[in-house]
Formats: sequence, structure tokens, C-alpha cells
Amino acid sequence: MDNVDLNILRQVVQWQAAGHRVVLGTITRTWGSAPRPVGSVMAIRDDGQVAGSVSGGCIEDDLIAKVRAGALQLAAPQVVVYGVGAEEATRFGLPCGGTLELVLEPLSASSLVPALLERLTQGELVKRTLDLKTGAVRLDAPDGGDLVRLGETQLITTHGPRWRLLIIGAGQMTHYLAQMAQALDYEVIINDPRDEYASGWTVPGARLVRSMPDDTVAELKPDGHTAIVALTHDPKLDDLALMEALKSEAFYVGAIGSRVNQSKRRARLKEHFDVTDEQLARLHGPIGLKNGARTPPEIAVSILAEMIAVRYGYSIPEPVGPGDAIEAGCAV
Repeated sequence: MDNVDLNILRQVVQWQAAGHRVVLGTITRTWGSAPRPVGSVMAIRDDGQVAGSVSGGCIEDDLIAKVRAGALQLAAPQVVVYGVGAEEATRFGLPCGGTLELVLEPLSASSLVPALLERLTQGELVKRTLDLKTGAVRLDAPDGGDLVRLGETQLITTHGPRWRLLIIGAGQMTHYLAQMAQALDYEVIINDPRDEYASGWTVPGARLVRSMPDDTVAELKPDGHTAIVALTHDPKLDDLALMEALKSEAFYVGAIGSRVNQSKRRARLKEHFDVTDEQLARLHGPIGLKNGARTPPEIAVSILAEMIAVRYGYSIPEPVGPGDAIEAGCAV
């Protein structure tokens, strides 16, 4: 569940506190193309107001119409399917061949939404089990199961941050990168042992650690849901992190610096830290998509854009420079 969906839960809690009836919709399966991924949620209250999205808007409109017609007063969770045929797929704004399955859940005190929201706010990973017959909910620690699993009698969903980003260095760019990464559902850890950077540094929701970078990476035990970014410009710190990160299972490892400095860094890592050529090939540096970014927030966007591409298996070719093109905002 990403930060957008957390905001939906906050809205649900407010609606329930105000006495509204609320139905929660969760995407449990898709066939073909679909606008939103499995696990996405939306909430609709008794007067038709909506929070969140499960489609391009047509399914939401259908549910709003049903609420206003009094046709969505559910006594128990219900499984519905949209887009079975081409005509219905077109009607509900689904791509050709797209089909979407939803569980519509009438919320009550036994739905435990406030308790779920509280645990997610604390950064926990939570497994929510919904009894499809009674609507009762149980909250447990996850057991490594699927993110969303729908059976004959229950719906199991896993909520909370499933991706981690370790940033080496607490400089100005880290501020932007950390905030943007949190919006993309990353648990953010900032590592900087330097007093002049770490003292007084705070990014709400991010965790600051002061140990040496190699120890930090080793303790983190990076897995395939972990990204590691080195931003200090100090080889004594960045190299320590990278020598451990490149030997780990982290899906993304990147370091800031020019092409010349990256070449020197690769030589140091290979000569002094026994990093292999295969491991060095995993290093993204200069870091980020090459899109002309210059300011710290622009560079943060380019870093996250490259992380997204790697996360979903996309290879972005080296772009062609602007040549004689006029920059946006400049007079002709």
C-alpha cells in the first residue's frame, strides 16, 4: 500500500468518525491491461464521495451511481468483475481485453481501519485478513506471503512500505530525494557519520543513522527491494558503502559524480576493495536519467526516474542532447 492509499485510509477514518457508511474497493485481480495495479484501493461513502481510484474513472462513476441509487448497501463483502467482454471493457474505460476484479467491502468497527492506519503510520508491514462471509478483519505480522491473495473464504492483503532506500550523505539533495522517495512508498534511511551534516538534520518519516557506511549497508542486509544511493562526493564514505552495496542483492546502486570521477571510483573499487567487473557493471554513475537536470530537486527526480526504470526492468537509452534547441523559458 503506497502513500496515496494511506491518505485514503485517513479519509475513511474521518468519514467513519463523522457517521458515514463507507465501502472499500480493492483490486484483487486483473487480466490483460488495467489502469491500476492489483492492491490499489478506493473508498466510496454513502453520499457518493470518492477517495482513491481503481480505473480511469468509469468504474468509479458506476459505483457512485449505484450508491446514489441505494444499490450498494452491502451486508458482507462482495466480489465484482468489470470488463468481461469487449463492449463492457470499452464502457468502463479499460484497455482492449482488460478485465478487473474488485472486492467491495462495507466497512464497520470490525474492519479495524483505524488500527491498520495507526500501525502503518508507525512504518509497520501488516497482513490484513478479511473474512468474506462476516466482514471481520484480523491484523497480523506478514509471513512473506503474497501482497494480495483472494480465496473462497478470505481476502489477504499486505500493507506498508515494501521498498527501502538507503541514502549515503545528509546534504541538500538528500532532503529532496528522501521526501520524493517517501511519496513513492520507500522506507528511507539516511546514513551520515559526519557531525557537520548529520547534527540537527531531520526529514520527517526518515531514519538517520550515524554508523560508518559499510557497517550500515551490512546491517541493512539489502535485498531485491532495496536501493542504495551514495551522495557525499567523499570517496572515503561513498566507496565504503558501494563496496558492500555492489556485492549485495540491492536492485539499484548509484553514486553521484562526473564521468571522470566515476572512472576513478571504479578503478579504486576494483583495486582496493576486490569488487569484480560484473559487480561494477551494476553501478549507476553518473547517477540518474540523463535529462539535463541541474538543480538538487531536478537531480533527485532524475535519480528516482532511473530507479523506477530499473525496478520495472526498463532500459533507457542514452538521450540525444538538445543541440541548438532553445531551453524552456528562454527568449527566441
